[in-house]
Amino acid sequence: MENFKILRPLAWRNIWRNPRRTGITLIVVVVGLWSVLVFASLLAAWGSSSRDAALGLLIGQGQIHADGYMDDPNIEHLMPPANAALIAALNGEGVENWAERLQVPAVVQSEYKTLPITILGVDPAAEARISSVPSKLVMGRNLNGLEDDSVVIGINLAARLKTEIGRRVILMSQGADGLLAQQSFYIVGLYDADQAFEDMYVFTGRSAAQQYLGLENQISQISFTVPQDINLPIVMERIKIAAPDLDARDWRKLSLLLAAMDTSMAAIIYIWLGIMIVLMSIGIINTQLMAVFERIQEFGLMRALGLKPKMVLMLVTMESALLIGIGVLLAMGLAVVTVWSLRNGIDLGAYAAGLEEFQQGQVLFPVIKPSDYLVFPLIIWLMGIIVALWPAYRAQKTSPVEAMRHAK
Repeated sequence: MENFKILRPLAWRNIWRNPRRTGITLIVVVVGLWSVLVFASLLAAWGSSSRDAALGLLIGQGQIHADGYMDDPNIEHLMPPANAALIAALNGEGVENWAERLQVPAVVQSEYKTLPITILGVDPAAEARISSVPSKLVMGRNLNGLEDDSVVIGINLAARLKTEIGRRVILMSQGADGLLAQQSFYIVGLYDADQAFEDMYVFTGRSAAQQYLGLENQISQISFTVPQDINLPIVMERIKIAAPDLDARDWRKLSLLLAAMDTSMAAIIYIWLGIMIVLMSIGIINTQLMAVFERIQEFGLMRALGLKPKMVLMLVTMESALLIGIGVLLAMGLAVVTVWSLRNGIDLGAYAAGLEEFQQGQVLFPVIKPSDYLVFPLIIWLMGIIVALWPAYRAQKTSPVEAMRHAK
């Protein structure tokens, strides 16, 4: 501690003796850490926007199905509506909204074309609270209720079928009796989502779909939303206890690709962090080695005056720690200002057509994650000190005799 008190003011004065070298080191640290923190915020905003856009269509944060439905999603693997225990769990703390759906594979036929689709029988009121699809309606009207036997289809599907609002299409699917069930439906609305989604899903009233297929009140899934992802495991456990015979899965198990993308975001950040650490290490080592070579006489004089090698090592390491620490603080402040200036969102509307293919939202909202501003700066600071140990080790090996050889 006494050595620390002696060397601290000396180290502080030494880092400002060569402003150019100090400035180069600060630029290396500030730019590197700033890029990591800002990139982390942007990538997290991108991942959150993609996840919310995909989950907001149909998936939700979780779904409940009959056992076997996920392996063979057809009319033979349906389930009854939620019972009292399951309703209590879905209305409990942590769940924001939930909706029951009837989803079956089918074929749609217009006057000109026949295409494979998926029929979704929904409760329009419940669907508006849990899904973003009702808000994507661009022409016509939405479904009026459970008994509404009209359909809402995607604009791209309508173009492929060469049909429009007010025209009829025929839906064909397997009925409850195992035979082909077919019925004509009027198109009352068109929605605009990504092209693959538009081509796949046709919406009608749930009761109307059940009647068309000869079902009583069976459904194929219950989708629910959980505002805080941290509460999802608790909600899932509560649902599994309430409905042990049903298959309850969260969004990570329902969409493996989305889960993989969410996990890869963190990996990308750490890859970028590793690249920045390598680049900063090269810069720090070069500048610190140059500082050591320029100060051989100084270190030799210190040794001649009785300064022990370990104190020379401590002095050079302390200089690096202070210098890198200043750079870390400046980078953190600059990153906070940068992210805060983007708090109103980054509008990507000009790239809407391309983003649609990835189910990506058109506005990114970068946020400051306290954990990032603790972990990444600490890693950079510690790694900076570690890579500076080599120049510090070279400095402690300087002897008075070696210093005399460099005397002018």
